[in-house]
Amino acid sequence: MSDTLIREREGAVAVLVLNRPDKLNALNQELISALLAAVQELDADEGVRACVLTGAGDRAFAAGADIAAMAEMSTTDARLFSELGHRAGAAMEAAHFPIVGAVNGFALGGGCELAMACDFLYACEKAKFGQPEVSLAVIPGFGGTQRLARRVGIGRAREICYTGEVIGAEEALRVGLVNRVVSAAELLGAAKATAQKIASMGPRAVASCKRVMLRGEDVPLTVAHELEMQAFGGLFGTADQREGMRAFLEKRKASFVGR
Repeated sequence: MSDTLIREREGAVAVLVLNRPDKLNALNQELISALLAAVQELDADEGVRACVLTGAGDRAFAAGADIAAMAEMSTTDARLFSELGHRAGAAMEAAHFPIVGAVNGFALGGGCELAMACDFLYACEKAKFGQPEVSLAVIPGFGGTQRLARRVGIGRAREICYTGEVIGAEEALRVGLVNRVVSAAELLGAAKATAQKIASMGPRAVASCKRVMLRGEDVPLTVAHELEMQAFGGLFGTADQREGMRAFLEKRKASFVGR
């Protein structure tokens, strides 16, 4: 197991910490591979109902891909590195559990792209976001040209990617890149509290909601509605659906088992 990624567990909530603080958690092949493996392993564990992803230290979530490692890459090396980043992001999006990103500082380049593969983001007041790859004469390679547009709209995404602009937490909140801005002291606790709240809900329903919303982004509205109707109907008759509605009628807290 790589020491570039810290893995913790708090009940049904997993916590993953990018752990290269001396390098501002810059993303190299080892770290991305460790993250991919961790997410895949957690996805195979039905006991995991939510996850928090953050960075070690108090300066960065991930300041970007490791430029020292990239500087000597060939065209083939770069393509393979990009593919690895895309696989990690795709695994995060495909996981049955939501991932709450807790952005505790710089989230630039690959770090911003990794953050956007989370289901949603909380940020501390000093957090910074950006896709500054054009200043290195390359472009985002881990999904940034696509995920950013889906988060903030195509016009603002073009401006950020073309200019290499870095935006602060409040601007990120204003344009919809992050959901909440809190103090650095409150950030991890807020992310964990939301993850625990998600974990208390019907796990199959949460997983289905995540899947339908993700798949519905890139299909016509009529097709997306059909996906929703199928998923809605499919949840009826499950043990959790019966328990949830019975608990509501009996005015008690539901106890979900994931079936």
